[in-house]
Amino acid sequence: MHLDPYADAVTAAPVRFLYRLNPLAKLLAPVPAMVLLVFVRDAATPLAFLLLSYAMLLIGVSFTRLLALVLLLALPLGALAIGLGFSLWIDPSRVDQSVVVWQLGSWTLYGGAVLVGLATGLRIAAIVGLALIAGLSTTGPDLVRATVQQLRVPYRIGYTALAAFRFVPRFGHELEVIRQAHRVRGAHGGRGPFAAVARWSGYIVPLLAGAIRHAERVALAMDARAFGAHPDRTERHIVPFRTRDVVFIVLFVAASGAIFWFWFPWGLG
Repeated sequence: MHLDPYADAVTAAPVRFLYRLNPLAKLLAPVPAMVLLVFVRDAATPLAFLLLSYAMLLIGVSFTRLLALVLLLALPLGALAIGLGFSLWIDPSRVDQSVVVWQLGSWTLYGGAVLVGLATGLRIAAIVGLALIAGLSTTGPDLVRATVQQLRVPYRIGYTALAAFRFVPRFGHELEVIRQAHRVRGAHGGRGPFAAVARWSGYIVPLLAGAIRHAERVALAMDARAFGAHPDRTERHIVPFRTRDVVFIVLFVAASGAIFWFWFPWGLG
């Protein structure tokens, strides 16, 4: 059964609210915050945006074990690792007035360097979290349809990109078929890095041949349906831009502005 997240609430099964928003609204709303986060230097501002993105994802998307693992472990640990890495590269003369955290011979790690590195890690994590709001609740086909319907991107370009997007899972399936064929014929090539390179070189030619055949079939099918012969086309799946999308953008930008109003002036130092 196909679930249309943009159908009316009376006829559609209950879905989280982010799935019901237009993809362009979810992409546009976090952009001002993501741009301005590049210029802040404190830790409080990116932390606030990271918490905001977590709250949006918590109430707006359906959680899986993998998503929970990414949000609760991978993203925080990645931010911590990036922060510690940056703290090791800070010029000690800039932070030598702060407390000493660790000293190894003539090398000293200052608390100021740790704070700068932590702020950098939080900044990157906040940008990733804001990007996940749209990334985890939007499909590639819906994004293409929205750009064609709302941004007036020529459907020849949009649906060509959609066809290319459909190639990705097909390539994965064909690659697995080629691997199985090589195993059956005993052409797996042994172990080690050189054997891996030899195996992948054997995959490339049949994979490219399959891609060319598939592209040819798609092109013939599009020509048979007179694709591109008319300036406009009738859409089967409508991705509307509604009042709720405007409200979401306004509220998100307002929340972002409030966060910057409280912390941005102190984040430039």
